[in-house]
Amino acid sequence: MDARQGVPPADAVPKADGRAEPAGRTTVQERVLRRVAEAASAEAIGVGIGDVTARLGRYRGDLALQIRSPFPVPDLDDEAAVAAAVPVAERAAAIQIELRDRLETLLGRGIGRVEIRIDGAKVSTRRRVR
Repeated sequence: MDARQGVPPADAVPKADGRAEPAGRTTVQERVLRRVAEAASAEAIGVGIGDVTARLGRYRGDLALQIRSPFPVPDLDDEAAVAAAVPVAERAAAIQIELRDRLETLLGRGIGRVEIRIDGAKVSTRRRVR
């Protein structure tokens, strides 16, 4: 009999639900974790992935994440966009929570700290429909 017939390999480790996983371990390189963090951060912040730099560390047994990125801001000549804009500090706090939750799901690891360092501004322009 083989695995297709429901018999696990000899080195399989039984799980709580009765299924088996092969023995061994999977190692994910730090650069992979960093790139995933950069991609998720760029998407959450609203900038290109090339604008974001992520550093990983440890915080109380979990991952710590430090993000450096410019933040999108409205064109200051666009009064309606400026009036509708959420303050940068408030947006950054919301993005910290979003990133923690999203990266815990994507990486399968606890995220104990998310630090966002805003190192510039990117003026976002409104697109007009013709």
